[in-house]
Amino acid sequence: MLIENIKIINSLGLHARPAAQLVKITSRSDCEVFISRDDMEVNAKSIMGVMMLAAEQGSTLTVKCDGPDESDCMNDLKELIKNKFYEE
Repeated sequence: MLIENIKIINSLGLHARPAAQLVKITSRSDCEVFISRDDMEVNAKSIMGVMMLAAEQGSTLTVKCDGPDESDCMNDLKELIKNKFYEE
C-alpha cells in the first residue's frame, strides 16, 4: 500500500472537471484507491465521493493506493495534480 499527502494547487480546486479526470485515472487502475481530507475518506473511483471532499486550493489530500499497479496509479495522480489538472 502506498500513502501520500498531496496538496491541491490549482486555483479552482477539485471541482467537477478535475474530479472527473481523477476518477478516470483511478477507474482504469487495478488497485483500490481512497482519498481523504480531514475526517472524510472516499472511494476515489466515485465522482460523487471525490466531489464531496470539497477540496479547494491549498487543501491537502491523503491518497491511498493498494494493489498490483499502485505505483503507476499514484504517479499518474501526482502528475495530474502537479500539472494543475491541465487547466492553467
